[in-house]
Amino acid sequence: MQRSLLTLLLTGLVFAAGCSSTYYGAMEKMGYAKRDILVSRVEKARDAQEEVKVEFADALQAFLAVTKADGGELKQKYDTLSARFKQSEAAAQKVRDRITAIESVGEALLEEWGNELGQYSSAELRARSQEQLAATRNRYTTLLATMHRAAARMEPVLVIYRDQVLYLKHNLNAQALRALDANARTLQGDISRLIAEMEQSIREADAFIRGLEQSP
Repeated sequence: MQRSLLTLLLTGLVFAAGCSSTYYGAMEKMGYAKRDILVSRVEKARDAQEEVKVEFADALQAFLAVTKADGGELKQKYDTLSARFKQSEAAAQKVRDRITAIESVGEALLEEWGNELGQYSSAELRARSQEQLAATRNRYTTLLATMHRAAARMEPVLVIYRDQVLYLKHNLNAQALRALDANARTLQGDISRLIAEMEQSIREADAFIRGLEQSP
């Protein structure tokens, strides 16, 4: 019961405070530092990118199956493609949301770290911490750039899917199949590039987590 009430309280704080200082202050009082929250959110973004890779690959298979269907199978294939498109769209939105969550806590963490440098009495320790901050900021900037670049690959693919699903809905006939087949190769190339970008972004996320966990 206490755990449920605590979950409700934290959820309320997220919505009430826009996941800003009130939320992070409450979490820190419970022993969850911004660094811990950042690592958790990077891990969730990495997992969301893994999910979107699978969803887009599955949607591509559904798309290719439609291009090879005869008239009798077309309605069933359309239903499958439409469902896959919705799943891909949801997975893509989850990736975007995870990146936004990373930016929220990441900026708060780096700002707090920079503001606290002036509290050092030891110039040597302050210099070490400043170097660590600079290194972490560089890794963080690289991570976000990679994630945003991979995320940007999603929308052009979704646009093609969206158009083709709508076209099929309106034209469940042989002419629609010929139009779809003309786009199959383009879509395959787009998804291959998307998956490659996602894999690079996932590697950057893993490297960022390792670097942050190794920092004192």
